[in-house]
Amino acid sequence: MSPHSERQPAIFVPHGGGPCFFMDWTWGPADTWRATQRFLESISGSLPAPPKALLVISGHWEESAFTASAAPKPELIFDYSGFPEHTYRLTWRTPGDPELAARVQSLLRQAGLPTGPSAQRGFDHGVFVPLKVAFPQAEIPVVTLSLAASLDPKLHMAAGRALAPLRDDGVLIVGSGMSFHNLRAYLRPETTERARAFDLWLTQAVESPAAERDRLLADWRSAPFAAYSHPREEHLIPLMVAAGAGGEAPGTRVFTDEPMGAAISAYRFDG
Repeated sequence: MSPHSERQPAIFVPHGGGPCFFMDWTWGPADTWRATQRFLESISGSLPAPPKALLVISGHWEESAFTASAAPKPELIFDYSGFPEHTYRLTWRTPGDPELAARVQSLLRQAGLPTGPSAQRGFDHGVFVPLKVAFPQAEIPVVTLSLAASLDPKLHMAAGRALAPLRDDGVLIVGSGMSFHNLRAYLRPETTERARAFDLWLTQAVESPAAERDRLLADWRSAPFAAYSHPREEHLIPLMVAAGAGGEAPGTRVFTDEPMGAAISAYRFDG
């Protein structure tokens, strides 16, 4: 562990819908995402110390190999559409960290995992939307890491294990996605019970001992209503990285809510 660093957890957070925390929600009740916003606001105070840096794995970035953002001053990527004009003028000027990006790549290479850098990649909305809420001062350096295009859960858990040493250097590892992500299912009457069933299974898997957790998460498609909850799994896979980085202790569900009738949860790994 580096001097004066405290071991950080690995976490998986729901990043909401588009720029939902920065607008009056018009296709649902005004408080649709309020509980999620309050959870995000609570993260910094729940940590053992202010993080030295954040490594964020977003469900909105896929590459053929794990790719680390090395831009020193990343721009925001407004990769959503149909929202109010002011949400395309949001700012969050936190710095990048090319040195940390290089270490991320080194750890992945040492584990035999494919990796590379991106000198230009900015912060997509899976990064800046939740973190602008969680860390509004925009002072902590942030590096983002892509998903590998295979979306193989075992591969992403292996990446998490390779990156776990960063936690000892005060780096907070954040998987940013959604534990339920079926855009056509929100506000449908059948969704509530289906999403609850998947969420219960996912929580039991995360809170299992590490070996059992890894086995269950690798086979997540066997969960009840898995395909309904994730017609495509890119928003779930960041959880695999966080779980892989989470050590041997069981994870913990630290937040749950049902915006638009679908259960979502956040998980924390302190092992």
